[in-house]
Amino acid sequence: MTINIHYIKMPPSAALNEFVDKKLQKLAKKYEWLIRADVRFKMENNVYRKGNICEIELSLPGPKIFAHSTSETFEAAAKETTSDLANQLKKRRSNFTTY
Repeated sequence: MTINIHYIKMPPSAALNEFVDKKLQKLAKKYEWLIRADVRFKMENNVYRKGNICEIELSLPGPKIFAHSTSETFEAAAKETTSDLANQLKKRRSNFTTY
C-alpha cells in the first residue's frame, strides 16, 4: 500500500509520519486489498482548542473510504481516524463475495 501524507498550514513531522505509517501498515496487513492511503493533517484555530484535524482516504476496489477526526493532538486524531477506518473496512469485507 502506498501512503501519501500532506501537511496543511503546519510544518511536516517525522514522528507523526512514523506514527501514521505504523497504524496504516497494521490495516494493510489485515486487509491486503488496500491500494493507497491519502493522509491530510490540518491545523485550525477554534474556541474549543480541538483544532488538530486528521483526514484519511483509502483507495480500494469499489468506492473509496474516508474518515476524519478532530482532537487536541494529532496522534489522538490519527488514532481515532484509523479506528473509524478499521470499522468501515470490517463492514466492507463482510460485503465482499467470491466468485
